[in-house]
Amino acid sequence: MFWRTKSHDSHASQDPALARTASASKNDPAASADQASGTAWLAGHLNHLTPEQEEKLREFKSVCSERGYYTEAVEEGEGVEAKEPSHDDATMLHGANRTDDAIPARSQVRGRGAWGQFKDTEDWRKDNAIESLYANIGVDSYEAARRMYPQWTGRRDRRGIPVYVFEIRHLDNKEMAAYNNTMSTGTPETHKSSTIPARLLNLFALYENLLNFVMPLCSALPRPNPETPIVTSTNIVDVSGVGLKQFWNLKSHMQDASVLATAHYPETLDRIFIIGAPAFFPTVWGWIKRWFDPVTTSKIFILSAAEVKPTLTSFMEPSSIPKQYGGELEWQWGEMPHLDEPAQELLKGLEQEPAEGQTRKGLLKGPVLFKGDVVEVLGTEDGKDRRATIPVPQSELKFNGQTETETEKESSTETANGDAESNAAPAAENEKPIENVAVNVSEEARTTNVAV
Repeated sequence: MFWRTKSHDSHASQDPALARTASASKNDPAASADQASGTAWLAGHLNHLTPEQEEKLREFKSVCSERGYYTEAVEEGEGVEAKEPSHDDATMLHGANRTDDAIPARSQVRGRGAWGQFKDTEDWRKDNAIESLYANIGVDSYEAARRMYPQWTGRRDRRGIPVYVFEIRHLDNKEMAAYNNTMSTGTPETHKSSTIPARLLNLFALYENLLNFVMPLCSALPRPNPETPIVTSTNIVDVSGVGLKQFWNLKSHMQDASVLATAHYPETLDRIFIIGAPAFFPTVWGWIKRWFDPVTTSKIFILSAAEVKPTLTSFMEPSSIPKQYGGELEWQWGEMPHLDEPAQELLKGLEQEPAEGQTRKGLLKGPVLFKGDVVEVLGTEDGKDRRATIPVPQSELKFNGQTETETEKESSTETANGDAESNAAPAAENEKPIENVAVNVSEEARTTNVAV
């Protein structure tokens, strides 16, 4: 059962906080795991839309296009250069879904609807120059923020969705004070005059990493339904060993992330598993529930100690669950992602020598973009831009989650041999060194297309 006792149920009607916790306990982890193990969860996702949903998406894109917030893709033609759409279909689908009664409820309360919500987010991104922020944030500042919020373990659940962990007990007064002292040091020059607090600017960058690195990477890796891109994350929130005073001191810190996600990064949450809930948790749940809309709270599962391992293993392979939660994964809070083998193959160019006291290689720190055939390295170090384009090994790249067939490889070889001269120029352009890069990458990448 969820974290709940008979005494909680008997007094739930008298204590609003207990009633809120009791309502959360209605979320059945077994039923949720059963839904995720089949194909029911795919309903409403790309390539699994009903005709009505397809039409709804087309209509939404048309409205956004008419109002200057979306541009269609342009196919290459005589004298016409091909162009990608301004937003991918997954992003537009998130926006279109906001007109549904259940996604999310706050849209109905505010009367904003799909268009209003989408416009607000797009205006917010433009006003705060979010892409520029991510491209220019200081690496040290980014890393300091990464260690204060949910961290990607480098693993995925059985559906391919990335697994994040948030261990609250590490965020004590000492850690928070140290973080607050370093927040503004890496603020990009483009945002020095911003009225947004530095802590939020750093948090924006972390969300951009989820959208532009982790999710695209996971979409390129093998998984059961490769036709549907990965657009959500699953979070394990460990609240064990945390006192009520510490929770109170961290209230605004945790609220920042929750409110931001709800407002500007909607529908990016698959599930939250809360473990280690102390006896006073009904009070804390009373705060937390107010930060989310009802759809999001339906994805939050408060697990008892006995439920942790069976629930997590129903969603994830043991190799993807950290040892401290009953799995086999050697990963501790604060460490860089411990990638599985398929992800390691794609990110060879980002490998770093083991940190002091570590035996496995790490990943390059700071903001990066995963673009399928390349990884773009961004951010600043010591006030200097670091810019690099690192090729993703095409022999290892999974197309729609599957390795290239021998037929495709043979076809690629024949094309290359038959038209080597025409293919030579694009290849050279792709491998052209980028100037003024200040970043340590693997020796292989450094000798191919990174100028240090």
